[in-house]
Amino acid sequence: MDPEEFLEDDDAPEVQDVGTEAASAPSIPGLPAGEDGWIEHKAAIRREAMRLDQFIQQLIPNCTRSIAQKIIEEGRVLINGRPGKNSAKVKHDDLLRIRPPTPPHPEPIAENIPLEIIFEDEWLAVVNKPHNMVVHPARGNWSGTLVNALRFHFPKLSGINGDYRAGIVHRLDRDTSGVILIAKEELTHSDLGILFETRKVFKEYAALTYGVLDRDSDYIEAAIMHHPKDRTKMMVTREMVGDAKEAMSYYEVAERFQGYTYVKVQPRTGRTHQIRVHLASVGCPVVADKAYTAHDRFMLSEAISGLPEAEDMPLMTRQALHAYRLRFEHPRTGKVVEFTAPLPEEFENTLAALRKHRPWRSPVAGRRI
Repeated sequence: MDPEEFLEDDDAPEVQDVGTEAASAPSIPGLPAGEDGWIEHKAAIRREAMRLDQFIQQLIPNCTRSIAQKIIEEGRVLINGRPGKNSAKVKHDDLLRIRPPTPPHPEPIAENIPLEIIFEDEWLAVVNKPHNMVVHPARGNWSGTLVNALRFHFPKLSGINGDYRAGIVHRLDRDTSGVILIAKEELTHSDLGILFETRKVFKEYAALTYGVLDRDSDYIEAAIMHHPKDRTKMMVTREMVGDAKEAMSYYEVAERFQGYTYVKVQPRTGRTHQIRVHLASVGCPVVADKAYTAHDRFMLSEAISGLPEAEDMPLMTRQALHAYRLRFEHPRTGKVVEFTAPLPEEFENTLAALRKHRPWRSPVAGRRI
């Protein structure tokens, strides 16, 4: 099971000095180390051979290209028993032995961080994740994460993905708020993972975009790959090259404003940054998305033309993307359950300002789209 196949929106990589990155590289979930500390993995490549540094980057979660190269240069990766080089080619059925560096802490520390728990039973929990919270500890974020908070609020969490991802079934990126699902025990975690992988979980996000979507509903079907020059970003591609994966998002316009759209998006696949990249690709990027626009906040003056500078204030200080709804069949009870997380206050305040100061006016008098 490839965990990247069912991520909603992966944690954005942090900028870190190459010399310290390798020291905090995580282990590989699902691939336990042997008694000698080495992890064995047989490569399954259904296309042409891959560079070793690219292969290691994709195999280890939260691994940048520089971390992968550092691990390889330190002799921690063997291909068929021989030390590999960054440029070495990995072929189908090659046997890799990997020894990732040990994280600086034995396990995440429980922290008394307030959490809005939407639902909880003996098998799982549903949490409304706030924005500006990383889901699990990784380089540069060893505390203050959702996992640190979960360890305080829940006495038991699934350990299927290791201590550093205890209970985490899927992820939201740091600045995306909303519904996230937590597994308390291993069998439920495994079953939920299968539901995500087989696309049997209904997911709906609320987004506010720059620009006006012209159709009331439509879908965006475009493959997504890592940006060749900036590995913290993704991009759409027409060719299935590199790490490109097919992706599709369905959307329904909830409300239009002059220059903006409030839209509900239901991703049919779960690629990294999928919703943000898909909306940007049709000319309507998410408001205040600092990775895919030139803005990191939405100001009141953007809603009110000619507003005096002294009266200006930020309305939205994060990307306007919120995981609004999850619906799935509970793996233990068999009942279909649905959970929603209300829009954050700053999201509601931004919508209120747009409704008041930038109401939609149809291009054709007397006619609404």
